[in-house]
Amino acid sequence: MLDRRLVGRTTTPGRNLVERGAVRRFADALGEDNPIHRSERAARAMGYPGIVAPPTFPVTFEAGSDLRELLGVANGEVLLAEQVFEYERPIVVGETILVTHRIDEISSRDGISGAMELVVISETGRLTSGEVVYRGRHQLVARV
Repeated sequence: MLDRRLVGRTTTPGRNLVERGAVRRFADALGEDNPIHRSERAARAMGYPGIVAPPTFPVTFEAGSDLRELLGVANGEVLLAEQVFEYERPIVVGETILVTHRIDEISSRDGISGAMELVVISETGRLTSGEVVYRGRHQLVARV
């Protein structure tokens, strides 16, 4: 059983540099061929300040501490059930994004294969200036 006292706990910020090659590889993995994810010229022609990361790119970001470690669960004991991102504006190559996670909720539920714990986590990605670029919400399932 997960420690309910962890609700409200926030990780330290993790620094994530948005690199051109990482954005290109991510776009390749998705089969994303929109030129704003590959060409600065194309991105600028569409009004962006530089190459734009695909919308799900924050899945590659890390917070300052590992949530699995904080929750006390091993890698194989946690599944991602849901993930949503909301943007204030697109993420652009060259930016440094500071990412924090916050444990919002821990609850228990019985499933077909037995008892499980549900963990709801909020994520915030900010520039070093403090400007919020995106917010995310994740639901994890841990077997107990």
